[in-house]
Amino acid sequence: MPRTLLARTFLLLAILVLLTTAAWLSLFRYMDAEPRARETAQLAASAVNLIRASLFAAAPERRFGLFAEFSSREGIRLLPAEPSDQIEAMPDSRFFTLLQKEIHRRLGDHTRIAASVDGVPGFWVSFRLDDADEEEYWLVLPRERAARRFAQHWLTWGLLAVALALGVAWLIASRISRPLKAMARSAETVGRGQIPEPLPEDGADELKRLAAAFNTMAADLQRNERERSEVLAGISHDLRTPLTRLRLEAELSVSDENARQGVVSDIEQMEGVISQFMDYARAESGEPPALTDLPALLASVAARQSHVGRDIRTDLPVLEEVKLRPKAVARAVTNLLDNAAKYAGGEISLHLSADTQDIHIEVADHGPGVPASEVDRLKRPFTRLEAARSNATGTGLGLAIVERVARLHDGHLALLPNPGGGLLARLSLPIRR
Repeated sequence: MPRTLLARTFLLLAILVLLTTAAWLSLFRYMDAEPRARETAQLAASAVNLIRASLFAAAPERRFGLFAEFSSREGIRLLPAEPSDQIEAMPDSRFFTLLQKEIHRRLGDHTRIAASVDGVPGFWVSFRLDDADEEEYWLVLPRERAARRFAQHWLTWGLLAVALALGVAWLIASRISRPLKAMARSAETVGRGQIPEPLPEDGADELKRLAAAFNTMAADLQRNERERSEVLAGISHDLRTPLTRLRLEAELSVSDENARQGVVSDIEQMEGVISQFMDYARAESGEPPALTDLPALLASVAARQSHVGRDIRTDLPVLEEVKLRPKAVARAVTNLLDNAAKYAGGEISLHLSADTQDIHIEVADHGPGVPASEVDRLKRPFTRLEAARSNATGTGLGLAIVERVARLHDGHLALLPNPGGGLLARLSLPIRR
């Protein structure tokens, strides 16, 4: 069974057309059998009666000349019937059953019909000059009179009618599947966090209502996402000002060095949480794709990480420029490096590779790793591993931001076991140039 709705609908309509055509042809053959049998029997009976009258009227010595004249002018042969004749009966079908019955009614029950006699094909009809006469003759008519061939022009017109019906079936199927395909593409766009173009609200009433409902849903989701982002951004922005004042007051008023460092550390942690809220609330889809030198972009991200004392080992081969959102990708890779440093520590590797279709950005650490059963849950917002990989704290938004960036580029994020122990986070993005 085909997988697409277009192919399935067309297949069902095509089967309906072919079955209907076959049914009409069968009905036509059934209804045509009886009048055709009467017509053929009448032709055979008329020929037999004509020959009988001619033979009765002719002198005995001229009968063989009449046999030859009938054969040359009318294509009718007359042969004497012999007891040793090898007779092949007509096919066992409704038409020939009706033909036999009609000939018996017109010429008598002793009349026989055959498809061939002694290996000679034709429409063979037996008759006697007189019912009391024992001598029997074969009248051999052309086979076409008993078995009518289907006319070539009717076959051509029938094939054209079937082709036209199949074309209309394809048109109907495509008009049904086209708006559904457009809706599926728009739904995928919404799933990636992007704003789809409004669907055209035309066609049948059901499709109009479906397109209008989808457009309303997409607009509501867009409005809710915008309001959520504005709320998160507003809260984060409003919290930064008092945190800055708190940090300044702690540095100026707290005399104990350890206490001051503890307060400053807590404030920095809160600022980090706020930064992640801001990153998550930022509308990534507002950044247009641009041709980007990805190795250079990742090198700058790794350099910033090295400046804060993190041990980053890079493997960034030269690649052609690709089309992506550079700020979003930089933010995603930064989050992966931050997670690796926070939960694993030690050496972190940043590796870039490409195949024929995708670019792969891999961040590997040597920490405790992540159980396979928790991978999908960790990609959701505000989710952290219960049995934490360390005592580090966080908002649970880091991987959610990376997942959003991956979907925004039609890519995906995979959290895999590192062959050397730890976690391997692979961000795969399709190549677009």
